[in-house]
Amino acid sequence: MNPQILALYLPQFHPFPENDEWWGKGFTEWTNVGKAKPLFKGHYQPRVPADLGYYDLRLPIVREQQAQLAREAGVTAFCYWHYWFAGRRLLEDVFQEVLDSGKPDFHFCLAWANHTWRAVGCTAGDERPDILMEQTYPGIEDAKAHMEYLLTAFKDPRYVKIDGKPYLFIFDPVQLPQLYVDTFQQMAKDAGFPGLYLVANLSDNTIKPEVMTAKGYDAVTYCNILGHAKARETFWDKVKKNINAKINNRPKNLHEYKDVYPDYITEIDKDEHVIPQIVPQWDHSPRGGNKTIILHDSTPKLFATHVRQAMEAIKDKPKNRQILMLKSWNEWAEGNYMEPDLKFGKGYIEALHKVLEEYKNK
Repeated sequence: MNPQILALYLPQFHPFPENDEWWGKGFTEWTNVGKAKPLFKGHYQPRVPADLGYYDLRLPIVREQQAQLAREAGVTAFCYWHYWFAGRRLLEDVFQEVLDSGKPDFHFCLAWANHTWRAVGCTAGDERPDILMEQTYPGIEDAKAHMEYLLTAFKDPRYVKIDGKPYLFIFDPVQLPQLYVDTFQQMAKDAGFPGLYLVANLSDNTIKPEVMTAKGYDAVTYCNILGHAKARETFWDKVKKNINAKINNRPKNLHEYKDVYPDYITEIDKDEHVIPQIVPQWDHSPRGGNKTIILHDSTPKLFATHVRQAMEAIKDKPKNRQILMLKSWNEWAEGNYMEPDLKFGKGYIEALHKVLEEYKNK
């Protein structure tokens, strides 16, 4: 068994003009990561990067080192977040360098983050607008222009393809007009591909795969950071959490990772049109303080158990459908990363590698 592991990758760790305008000169995700503070006893903050340090993604050597670490983990490709707002691209420099330079020699694909950018953490009286960059869908000409750009990436030999189809992850397929899906698929065929391998990222796990495949998607992946934890909460659990929040200033959305990860993989992940997501850890507090979701006390050992569950879900699928989405490689400000830190070192990398080795001959 040799599954494809596609790791979502944030190309944000460098200054760029829009962030300078919105947040101040030189702002990057490291700004939030570095200023984070523990919100309760035992809270693992701030997260401090180890092997790669507080890197700048404009440096080719950093990107090469990331690719090497990913190989060690067993990751087969980076899935770069891609930002397109009615013809305007943001955070494009890092991926464009990867595309133009041919380096690192590591497979990749794209994930269109088709959501509006909002100013997380803004307070009353803040001069920043709530909406920083609005996502709109002007129509056919925009869809064509977008696909023309995407084709330059799809034609790269490093680009991930399933049955010859370029793999494209859509963050919010519910909001994406059908016109865009149809245009993308037709233009891919006109360019000589069998079509696109479109993947719908769903936060609503009541939407069945066949609903999306009927719309032109090849697969879905369910992203629900809390799993079913909220559904399992009793009335008294909620009362205790509210009391804790008021008296001890503990976050209302604080959960134990060990209580949540078992719900990430369910029976539906065995469907060949479903791609399971594996989540090493999550702590959004560097961006949103105690108002955001925190999964407390994740460890490489627990993550390894989670990965085994995902491997069991895909082991009987056709080989070309044995795929896992890794959320994420380097979302440091969300506490959602695989890269080495001062607490665990390469622990998460080693955990993933170990499990993949266990299943190699199965």
